[in-house]
Amino acid sequence: MSIIKRLEELNIKLPTPKPPVGAYVATKIVGKLLYVSGQISIDENAKLITGKIGKDLDLDKGYKAAERCGLSIVAHVKNACGGDLDKIKSCVKLTGYVNSTDDFKDQPKIINGASDIIAKIFDKKGEHTRAAVSVNSLPLGVAVEVDAIFELN
Repeated sequence: MSIIKRLEELNIKLPTPKPPVGAYVATKIVGKLLYVSGQISIDENAKLITGKIGKDLDLDKGYKAAERCGLSIVAHVKNACGGDLDKIKSCVKLTGYVNSTDDFKDQPKIINGASDIIAKIFDKKGEHTRAAVSVNSLPLGVAVEVDAIFELN
């Protein structure tokens, strides 16, 4: 089954890929690797998901914020592949950054939001390595940021 067909069956609507807001590109292909710049947590209404996990947002809201980052990543991947998500051979790595309190210890559970949606969309091709890092703050005060590396066919 094609990835686009899987998105339809799962009733997943990808967000419109946002252009970079700084001096960088959203995606870059080097050889057979596709790098996706960090995607910040933005909800279905294009509103920033801001706040600190463990203070302003709970585990569930943090998970959902990371899931939105994952959907933004897939939107950029689709754009970089000319609309053909079947050009993806595998997701190689995700790195997730969690804006969290000093005593918050469940960063991996937050970044599971991005990991789970990538795996749901790409099935076995979505299996990846990962890092989940706590940070003191993120751009625009967002709760989560995730970047990615994919391998192309």
